[in-house]
Amino acid sequence: MISVDEARARILNLAPKPVVETIPLAEAAGRVLLQPLTASRNQPPFAASAMDGYAARKADLADGATLTVVGEAAAGSAWQGQIGAGEALRIFTGAPLPGGADCVIIQEDVQRSGNTITLGPGRDSADHIRPAGADFAKGWEFAAPRRLNPQDIALLAAMNHARLPVARKPVVALLPTGRELVNVGDEPSDAQIISSNNLGLKALIEGAGGRARLLPIAPDTPEGLRVCLALCAGADLVVTLGGASVGDHDLVASVGQEAGLALDFYKIAMRPGKPLMAGRLNGIPMLGLPGNPVSSMVCGYVFLLPLLRAMLGLPQAGPGPRYPLAAPLPANGPRSHFMRARLIDGALHIQKRQDSALLSVLAESDILAIQPANGPALAVGDRLETLNLAANG
Repeated sequence: MISVDEARARILNLAPKPVVETIPLAEAAGRVLLQPLTASRNQPPFAASAMDGYAARKADLADGATLTVVGEAAAGSAWQGQIGAGEALRIFTGAPLPGGADCVIIQEDVQRSGNTITLGPGRDSADHIRPAGADFAKGWEFAAPRRLNPQDIALLAAMNHARLPVARKPVVALLPTGRELVNVGDEPSDAQIISSNNLGLKALIEGAGGRARLLPIAPDTPEGLRVCLALCAGADLVVTLGGASVGDHDLVASVGQEAGLALDFYKIAMRPGKPLMAGRLNGIPMLGLPGNPVSSMVCGYVFLLPLLRAMLGLPQAGPGPRYPLAAPLPANGPRSHFMRARLIDGALHIQKRQDSALLSVLAESDILAIQPANGPALAVGDRLETLNLAANG
């Protein structure tokens, strides 16, 4: 068995480089920008009023002073003229500041009568001007790689980038195996269960920016498994679910190798998730995840998500935060233990039941607490590294 860290490193070595595609900005939310973008203009492109009020000269400001209003400027139109001594321009938020003016008096600080304004006492002393380039200047760079959020989209729109170079969504073929499985919505026999790993991992993959391709459940026969493995052609990543252990009906490794699988490793020092394998199936990266539902989902968080990040061109996330234990924990054995837990008031509450078949416990958990292999017994307040189950990619 190899360590979790070694397994993760070897899995990341399987990742192909991201494929660039150019898409409209309006479709880019959640996508990964692969190349930096540069501003070709200032924003705002001119000094603009930050308030509704009157553009004037600071030299003319005094309590009780009167100024003559010589015109008006609204957003989207510039007043063609120059503000002279004793003059002011009625101006609205976003309108270009006229020549000669160096401040905006907010409208609440004046009294207007006809074309004359009188300045009151205790005025707001701010200039209320947005300088040209205050948001970003020509030549400013928007860095990549980066997963684009809504505020990024707004910024890139202001930069006038209508199309973006993003990572194509990796296509992940999900292949469940085992005669004990039936698809959700079907009626299982007394000896069967509903296939859940494929749908849970589909949600995980698509939340991280991939595109999942659900394949039929492969039977526990060499012929049936070969047919289903052939359906993986064209995917960017193959993920098999179950059949990776050592039982008589666990055929993924042997049949996979007959079908072109170059196995990189098999078995890791981890619980849940020991029977994990990785390699390349006819050149396509392949992960063989355990069949137990919790084992499969935990391995999805620990190994599949980092692999997808690499395939999307994103840097790897660092270690998760360390939180204190709410109760003592016995010493650990030779495998790293990814324990389902809840974070309550800043402390780790380890779930009492850690069986790898209990999806209800996983659903009640918001975090994985990681106890290292051969770790000592821990007391209340001792800290463990964690992995946030709410963070997809």
